Amino acid sequence: MRENCDMTTASAIEVRGLIKRYGDHTAVDGVDLTIESGEIFAFLGPNGAGKTTTIEILEGYRDRDGGDVTVLGEDPATASREWRERLGIVLQESEIEAELTAREAVTMHAAYFANHLNPDEVLELVGLASHAEHRAKKMSGGQKRRLDLALALVGNPDLVFLDEPTTGFDPGARRESWGMIENLRELGRTVLLTTHYMDEAEHLADRIAVIADGQIVARGTAADLANQVDARPVISWKAESLAGLPGGLPDAAINDGVASLETNDVVDVVHALTTWSRNGGPSLDDLQIIQPTLEDVYLRLVGSTGSGSSSTEGAVS
Repeated sequence: MRENCDMTTASAIEVRGLIKRYGDHTAVDGVDLTIESGEIFAFLGPNGAGKTTTIEILEGYRDRDGGDVTVLGEDPATASREWRERLGIVLQESEIEAELTAREAVTMHAAYFANHLNPDEVLELVGLASHAEHRAKKMSGGQKRRLDLALALVGNPDLVFLDEPTTGFDPGARRESWGMIENLRELGRTVLLTTHYMDEAEHLADRIAVIADGQIVARGTAADLANQVDARPVISWKAESLAGLPGGLPDAAINDGVASLETNDVVDVVHALTTWSRNGGPSLDDLQIIQPTLEDVYLRLVGSTGSGSSSTEGAVS
């Protein structure tokens, strides 16, 4: 791939006060975003939250009703053909010509770009080298998603939009794809990722933004988001009662024979519990420390906004 363009002082994407309305409905309501060059940025939100609309504006496929947007130094609404050649896009759903082989599809797509990559090298990169002569109609769902990624990369983009890139992948293929996406970071490319797999976002993203009801409700690293909703580690153990529990500990509760409490002072609490156990208390069978996941944090964020999947995806999303 070509060397990343000189954007050491400029962000790949700058959005200020973005607004998009559909009739009386405001789908995107004053969104601000900054995505730095060379980072993997996850943009998360439930269906109908404004995520897809925002991304389509960034890609130049939808007009906006207000706000300022700069992507790779240009306004997508008036961007040049050269600007479009610097984008790679993996749509959530796409249909490749059924009779084309993987090599034929990538070679044809490469011809649209002045500075394209070698199609065979791209097929190798996405793990399709051994399937280069397979026709699209004979490919599995996971192989087709790999081909989608190959088509997005063969133009040698500076910015890659990945919309649900691992949908249809088995767990092993998903993990392999994570490596491919991380390679884009190492090559200096910027990646804007949308996914419903929270483990995927947590593993890949340098930073995350969550949108709900058309507004950004949280942004930062996964740890930053956890702090915003006060998601704390949970300490749990098998117990029939809490009788004799040492004083000064956070409130504990028992459900289905398991006692648990939340705390940010894991070391002190575990020390107090194990000291209690060694001095005649219960055995603390199956003592566990469970760290909050991005999924826990995400559900707290979007659950408090009233967002859901009732809006019409695609029309107002």
